[in-house]
Parts: sequence; structure tokens; C-alpha cells
Amino acid sequence: MGLVLFPGDGDNSSPDVSWSYSGFAAFRRCLAQAEGFDLSEMWGFGGDRPWSDVTTALEPLLDRPDDCGDDLSSADCAVILPRLKAIADEWAQNSDDSLLHQHLVDARRLADVLRLCVKKQVPLLFS
Repeated sequence: MGLVLFPGDGDNSSPDVSWSYSGFAAFRRCLAQAEGFDLSEMWGFGGDRPWSDVTTALEPLLDRPDDCGDDLSSADCAVILPRLKAIADEWAQNSDDSLLHQHLVDARRLADVLRLCVKKQVPLLFS
């Protein structure tokens, strides 16, 4: 069983991105690391550090449960997209790391989905 993120446009041919739950957790840990903090220290991820202690455009994606959180609005997607693209560009500089390479592929696929959500003004759905 896994997790699929896709635009809420009702179009089954729209792009999506999917992970196993453990893969999504690893992806988010890597994003948090790129933002300068350890996700496992955060409230909701085993730690007690409040989200008000960090500033990141990725918070709507990072500060949510895997399987029962709210969908992300197109406005959230618009905030996340530039930072996600910048992190993917940084990761591309280190593409010799195979795990980081997979995160890079996933980040670019997610960026495509976010871009479509913004363009069509639809939410990002989690299933």
C-alpha cells in the first residue's frame, strides 16, 4: 500500500506521483534536511519541537500526516513549488548519490503535479 499525490482536476490522465509510506517519509526527511532541520525532532514526527520554530515554504507538505491530512490548496501548491524546484536543482548537483537521485526524480514529478494544480487552480489530493 502506498500514497499517491495528484491534482484534484478529475482528469485521470493528469500526472501524479506515488511513494510507499516509508518512501514518502524518507522524501520528506530529505526535504526537511535541505531546509536545515531534522523532521524527527518536529511535533507530529516523534519530537516536541514546534513548527513555529522553523520557517519553510514546504511546511504545508511537511507538517501533515501521511494518510489522513487535509488536501493542499492551489495556493499552498504555489508557495511550495518554487522552493521544491530550488531544492531539486541543489540535489541535481549531487546526482551521483543513488538515493538522492531517486528523491530528485520524485521532487521533479511532484513539481509537475504542483504546477498543474496551480495552473488549473485545483487542490493537491492525497490518496
